[in-house]
Amino acid sequence: QVQLVESGGGLVQAGGSLRLSCAASGRTFSSYAMGWFRQAPGKEREFVTGINRGGTRTYYADSVKARFTISRDNAKNTVYLQMNSLKPEDTAVYYCAASSTYYGVVGREYDYWGQGTQVTVSS
Repeated sequence: QVQLVESGGGLVQAGGSLRLSCAASGRTFSSYAMGWFRQAPGKEREFVTGINRGGTRTYYADSVKARFTISRDNAKNTVYLQMNSLKPEDTAVYYCAASSTYYGVVGREYDYWGQGTQVTVSS
């Protein structure tokens, strides 16, 4: 089992920045690829970004490319999401997820999920 706990969400004005953290406990964190997803009210959950086990490869949804950065610190069992130039359309609950296989764009490829953290961007 892997437990994931997100933090760092909040209310920010458009153009601002937030840094989300996802702390993992349980089995070896470095054994898992990690991803961030988000879900806005009335919308389906969507992939945001993913990172491989070693932190050497990443992938971003087009909507966040060049604004968001994913990183991980395996010594601290934590994955981060740095969000810059935030837009009102980034408002959503953000979830981190762990995959024993690959940092895919589909939710069912992930084995464990956090409880989510709310990000609200005001215009």
